[in-house]
Amino acid sequence: MKDILNQLFEHRKLTKAQSKKILIEISEGKYNNAQVAVFIGVFMMRTVSVDELRGFKEALLELCIPVDLEGIESTDLCGTGGDGKNTFNISTTSSFVVAGAGYKVSKHGNYGVSSLCGSSNVLEHLGYQFSNNVDKLKKQLDASNICFFHAPLFHPAMKFVAPIRRALGVKTFFNMLGPLVNPARPTHQAVGVFSLELARLYQYLFEDESIKYAVIHALDGYDELSMTGDALVIKKDTEKILAPAHFNLPQYEPSELFGGQSIQEAANILVLILDNNSTEAQKNVVIANTAVAINNFESNKTLEECCAIAKESIESGAAKKSFEKLIELS
Repeated sequence: MKDILNQLFEHRKLTKAQSKKILIEISEGKYNNAQVAVFIGVFMMRTVSVDELRGFKEALLELCIPVDLEGIESTDLCGTGGDGKNTFNISTTSSFVVAGAGYKVSKHGNYGVSSLCGSSNVLEHLGYQFSNNVDKLKKQLDASNICFFHAPLFHPAMKFVAPIRRALGVKTFFNMLGPLVNPARPTHQAVGVFSLELARLYQYLFEDESIKYAVIHALDGYDELSMTGDALVIKKDTEKILAPAHFNLPQYEPSELFGGQSIQEAANILVLILDNNSTEAQKNVVIANTAVAINNFESNKTLEECCAIAKESIESGAAKKSFEKLIELS
C-alpha cells in the first residue's frame, strides 16, 4: 500500500491491473483502516480514471457471489447517489413500475451511505427480507418480475470497507461502483450519475460491453431524471438533452421531490406512489424514469408511449402487485 499511496500522492494514476489488485487486497483485510481511508480519500480529491474504475469494477465482480439468470433479459435501475439532493427513492419506486409493466428487473442496492435512505433501507422497512439464495431470488423474479440484490450479501469481501464508508459519510468512488457491479450482470441498465464527468466515465466503460444502457444526469445535479430541468441521457448510439416537455410532462420544483427526514417518510412516499395516491410531481417523476428504462427495452417506442405504459402500470395496480408479491416471497 505504501508504494501505491506514494504513486497517488505524486499525482500519478493507477493502471487497471494495479486498481484491481489493490481492491482485492483491501477486501482480504491486508491493510488497516487508516491506510484504506487515505486511499479512498485520494479519489475524493480527484477524478477516478477510466482504467482505475474498470479495475475496481473487475475486482468487485470477480469477488462477488454471482447470480446466473440463465439468459433472462433484465434491467437494473440504479443511481450512484451522492448528489446531495435528498430525493425520495425514485429509482427503487420506478423499478416496481417497470416490473408492473411486464419487464424483468434485477435491482442492485444498498443502505444509504451519503444519503439518509438507500434502496435497502426503504425495502427493509417495508418488510423485504434480504437473501443471497439464488433459487429464491429467481422465484421472486419469475412471480413478481423483480428481485433485489442487497449489496453486502453479494459483496462480502467489502466488509472491511463498509465501516470506513459509514464513518466518512460522504460520497466516495464506491458510489460510482455500485451500479457497475450488479451480481446478475443484467442485459439492460438505466443508471443515474451525479456529475457530467462521471456520465462520460460510464459511457467509456459501457462502450466495451454488450449491455443496453442509458446513463442519466440531470443538468442541475440530480443522479436521475428529476424533471426540475433538462437532463443528459447517453445511450450507445445517441446522446440527447431531454426536457420535461419531451415526456409531455410539466417541470417541477426541487422541493416537490423531497424524500423526508426519516426512512418511514421515504417508505410512505414509495407506497403512496404505488397506490396512485401521491402528489402529481412524485408520480410523474417516477413515470419519466420508468419511461427511459422501458425505452431501453423498446427503442421503437417514443418516450411518450413509454410514459403511457408506466402510467398504466401504476393506475392499474400492476406496479403495486409486483411490490406486494416481492415482499410476500421474501
